[in-house]
Amino acid sequence: MKTEAFTGRAKAYAEVRPGYPNEAIEYIYNLAPKKAIFADVGAGTGKFTELLARYGNEIFAVEPNEDMREQLAITLSLCPNAKIVDGTAENTNLPDNCVDIVTNAQALRRFDLDKFRAECLRIGKPNPLVISVFNDGSSVSADYKTTDKVSAGYEKVTGIFYRNPDIRRFPNPFYFTLDKWLLYYSSMEGVPLKGDDGYEEHTAELKEIFDNNNKNGIMCLNQVTYVYSERI
Repeated sequence: MKTEAFTGRAKAYAEVRPGYPNEAIEYIYNLAPKKAIFADVGAGTGKFTELLARYGNEIFAVEPNEDMREQLAITLSLCPNAKIVDGTAENTNLPDNCVDIVTNAQALRRFDLDKFRAECLRIGKPNPLVISVFNDGSSVSADYKTTDKVSAGYEKVTGIFYRNPDIRRFPNPFYFTLDKWLLYYSSMEGVPLKGDDGYEEHTAELKEIFDNNNKNGIMCLNQVTYVYSERI
């Protein structure tokens, strides 16, 4: 698992990354047995974990990156049922057979899939349910293809990890001001930050996309939240 990809980007990630629709969270909880214990692996800043925690179930929020865990602690500060754990997808540091459901949101493509499967089987009770969630953004213009690449990445890893998953889709549009749009990209792995080579050129390209697609200063990123689930 890549553990340092978001170092220095956690605050921006927490502020502007899209969340997940209530309908998707309700669907996940309808799959869960009563009083199910969750492990949310690659919890990041807790955008997904916090939504899970609202239902009151015990949750282990597993995150390897120190910067992200600091934001995770802030996000989950009012969630006493959620415990933060320093661990990776391949080595969660959780006890054997301790959870009913293993979740991951926006994270599966960063895992070593074979080792993650083995870890799910180790920490999960017999026949654990594994759920992967990700947001797939449609292009905001004919020239804007960044999110298509993300979609292709998730299509590949879900195709490798899951064998016969149940797949559900939920509308999840997200709206940006210009400042929020620029901050959104600063939260992404590999994107140049202020002071880095290529920052000014990249920022100019993002501003051009916004100028070409906003209406009255607001740009919509049409996206769909995908939920993959399967017992392994």
